[in-house]
Amino acid sequence: MVFTGNTIKLELAELKKYNLYRRPHRIEVYGARALINGIEKIHLCSNDYLGLSRNPRVLKEARFSLRHMSQCSSRLVAGNAPKLLELEEQIAKHRDTESSLLYPNGYMANLGVITSLANKRTTIISDELNHASIIDACRLSRAIIKVFRHNDLEDLEILLRSTTGDKIVITEGVFSMDGDFSALDQICCLAKEYNAMMIVDDAHGDFIFGSPGSYSGVPGYFDVKGMIDVNVSSLSKGLGCFGGYVASSTLVRELLINKSRQFIYTSALPEHLSAAALAAIPFAEKGNLQHRLFRNVEFFYKKLTDLGFSINKNASQIIPLMIGDEKLAVDFSNELMLDGVFVQPIRYPTVGKGKARLRLTVTSLHTKSDLLTAADSFEIIGKKNNII
Repeated sequence: MVFTGNTIKLELAELKKYNLYRRPHRIEVYGARALINGIEKIHLCSNDYLGLSRNPRVLKEARFSLRHMSQCSSRLVAGNAPKLLELEEQIAKHRDTESSLLYPNGYMANLGVITSLANKRTTIISDELNHASIIDACRLSRAIIKVFRHNDLEDLEILLRSTTGDKIVITEGVFSMDGDFSALDQICCLAKEYNAMMIVDDAHGDFIFGSPGSYSGVPGYFDVKGMIDVNVSSLSKGLGCFGGYVASSTLVRELLINKSRQFIYTSALPEHLSAAALAAIPFAEKGNLQHRLFRNVEFFYKKLTDLGFSINKNASQIIPLMIGDEKLAVDFSNELMLDGVFVQPIRYPTVGKGKARLRLTVTSLHTKSDLLTAADSFEIIGKKNNII
């Protein structure tokens, strides 16, 4: 224990030395604002992009369905609650697939599907900026892993051309730290040309992009839904609820039920959370919340770029304000906090060393006044730190 304790202390000290130490804040969220350690701030860290976590109808459905807290067992042991099956039917309809399967969260959905479909005879070709859950799943699958440069179609084709046997191409719809789109239409074409299975994690695009009436994410936006073999997503972003899912063929669903350890050996998603997601879907598919969201995105993006901040050009609700130096990113975040704005610094290993940034997320709940106030803080602190 002494050795273990000393080792842990040294590791924590090393993280602090390089400005990579993290500590979560106590937070109570009230829409576009939150009490951070008891003090109200403008909240620019939420993935509740459409504000549906606070929708009265969604909350009412969750409470109405709360007959018990949880099944307290896996679905293969305790069976399928009706709301879970109903939600899976709606998700399949939303994604235009034969079926879907719920997981406790998006991370486990990625682990479950990739480790079930891939093995040591499979080659996975993965975008270098894919989420940690995809990276972990690829490693756990024991497949051969090849990484292509972010959105680099030429690099992807070279890897596909040089690979024999079973192939899987994996990318995201909207990348969570850069906020940019995958070149999904062209990637799907390459995967089809080289007979590779196509998997897309669209957690940050789902219910945000696409056409009114479905908002089926980046695959819908690029009109390539029929070219994707497996869709992975989260219920905690666009829907503002909780859980994850895989939407696919019935055959893939059967395989997951029988092989995915992340499905077999964990408790089912509680029924009241499924009911909340079912209630949220009609609100997400209307389109009015997306229009409000992207009015806010356009307004805030223009304010920050006009001030001279370095921001990766993107078309999503995720705005990465590039800093570079880890200490400067932490200091900037701390000063914003003191000035009433809650924004987290994103550092290694979430992004590369020397590529620290502030990850800003705009939601439909923000008012113009919120964003103007936040922009004023960014301007003052940015000038003070010689960032602009």
